[in-house]
Amino acid sequence: MSQNNSGSGLIFAAVILGVAVVGSSYMVSKSLDRGSAQLGQAVAALADFKAPAAQAAAAPSRGGRPDPSKVYKVAVGEAPTKGPKNAKVQIVEFSDFQCPFCSRVTPTLDQVRKEYGDQVSISFKHLPLPMHSKAPEAHAAAQAAHLQGKFWEMHDLIFANQRELSRDKYIEYAGQLKLDVARFEKDMDSKPVKAQIEADTKQAGSLGVTGTPSLFINGRFLSGAQPFSSFKRLIDEQLKEG
Repeated sequence: MSQNNSGSGLIFAAVILGVAVVGSSYMVSKSLDRGSAQLGQAVAALADFKAPAAQAAAAPSRGGRPDPSKVYKVAVGEAPTKGPKNAKVQIVEFSDFQCPFCSRVTPTLDQVRKEYGDQVSISFKHLPLPMHSKAPEAHAAAQAAHLQGKFWEMHDLIFANQRELSRDKYIEYAGQLKLDVARFEKDMDSKPVKAQIEADTKQAGSLGVTGTPSLFINGRFLSGAQPFSSFKRLIDEQLKEG
């Protein structure tokens, strides 16, 4: 009798254990199914998120810069200019005296003038960038020197001593250049000088220029301190067309 009861108990326990295992397997399976479904949804969502980002990365972005394939009308106005204003090729440079890349392009522009002579003119436009706190005063000094006919001389001195941008230095340069120093100091702070710098900056904005140096060769945009070969290619194209 006791053996039968013991056997029955073992059978009952085995049945209960089997049911528990089956139930657990079912629950695990359902959990896995739910987990797989959630994972699939997450992957799909990630793909949807990545798709626009990938498309945006693949799409060309001009970052607000002028289009090199277009020809822009860039008025020279009364800007300081080397070479004849009616030259076949007119280069207009938007520059920042505190920008290291602007100082690097200056020797290249000198090479252009040496190579092409009066076929090319180079005009300077003021574009002190917001992150360069010392640039506005440097531009005021150059523009004040321009009023006494010595823009390019002041331009060269400022770029040659770019690590020493200060009012005292500009006054020192004015003395070296035999300028009327009292007038020079007054002009640096004058409204007409500030107005010219603001006008050039506004013109740059209207053209989509946001960085320096930015150059226009007969209206064709060239960005940065490009090598002489880049200038030569555009200049030769313009001379052939002319």
